[in-house]
Amino acid sequence: MIDSIIPLLSLIALEVILGIDNIIFISILSDKLPEHERNKLRYWGIGLAMVMRLLLLAFISWILKLDQTLFSAFEIDFSGKSLILIVGGLFLIYKSTKEIYHKSELKDQETVTNIKTNSFKRLLLEVILLDLVFSVDSIITAVGMVQELWVMYTAVIVTVIIMLIASKPISNFIKQHPSFKILALCFLMMIGVSLLAEGFQFKIPKGYIYFSMAFAFLVDIIQMRTVHHTSNNTK
Repeated sequence: MIDSIIPLLSLIALEVILGIDNIIFISILSDKLPEHERNKLRYWGIGLAMVMRLLLLAFISWILKLDQTLFSAFEIDFSGKSLILIVGGLFLIYKSTKEIYHKSELKDQETVTNIKTNSFKRLLLEVILLDLVFSVDSIITAVGMVQELWVMYTAVIVTVIIMLIASKPISNFIKQHPSFKILALCFLMMIGVSLLAEGFQFKIPKGYIYFSMAFAFLVDIIQMRTVHHTSNNTK
């Protein structure tokens, strides 16, 4: 039992880091809905992520088969996991690029009109698609770290609870600071590129990605505090 604590804590930490992408994506999509539906989308999206991961763990033998080669092209072996990552990466790149364009190019009135036309069901479907991609990647990563199923189940449940608690503060923070929203969208684009590259068997170490994200986030905070301090001094 004691020997399983360290792997459990390590897996929870990894799952939380991987879950940040999911929270950011859901937070940005929820901002497109009326105020009374935003929490609903966050809770449904994160809750479905947990259900999906628990179901995938129940079919762990099938999940492991996703890593087996289905076909080869241009000297690259493609598996079921590869195809899922490619589709998810392309979708994430498309969505983040589209959102950046809306935030930077469209007029405010056009943006408000677009927000009003978004439906809860359509946005939830987009969340489910990304949940599936992140869940498959997460479960295969978990299988590579630990062997005991109870550790995986516990890690998934604890991670989802943390995500539920953190989702609203993260969403409010992104909403209150427009520059961070653009930065968050750039993060999602980077994750999309990473998923796409991994689908083509070119693995980018996740440590590099999350370090660059953390560094960019730190720079943006320093810039925000500097601007705030400067504006206070000029008053």
